[in-house]
Amino acid sequence: MTKIAIISDSHDNIWTLEKALDDITRSSATMLLHCGDLCAPFVIGQLAEAFDGSIHIIFGNNDGDGRLLHAVAGQFDHVTLHGIYAEISVDHRAIALIHYPEPALRIAQSGHFDLVCYGHDHQEFQEKVDDCWLVNPGEVMGRFGKPGWGLYDCETHEYERKLI
Repeated sequence: MTKIAIISDSHDNIWTLEKALDDITRSSATMLLHCGDLCAPFVIGQLAEAFDGSIHIIFGNNDGDGRLLHAVAGQFDHVTLHGIYAEISVDHRAIALIHYPEPALRIAQSGHFDLVCYGHDHQEFQEKVDDCWLVNPGEVMGRFGKPGWGLYDCETHEYERKLI
């Protein structure tokens, strides 16, 4: 069964992102989700070169050059750039990604998902909404708190935050 690494708000901090990707590579994760605010398109290349599993990325409010982001993502078969929202299914688990906390809560409350991931406010958060995990893995950037990432296990339906 799949374990999924979740990151958000890297904001071009390639040094902390490198540490996070080292941790993620050593974990048992086979999929990586980025919940927005990569910022520069080269961050997609850094993700793709360090992690060889499936990568799913959504836009945040600071991801400005959409054309170049798509061009860089298109260079890697294992990277999918979804736009502002994504729904994916992994091992019979329904997962949604959106950058903002308010719609993420409403999506979790819908009862249609096992995991809803968001970012934007840089604050680590995890809560069960009925049987759906609503999670913000916190920031990779490290500006407002201790940088971290999340790990979700599709088989056990458990989530844990990891510090970088």
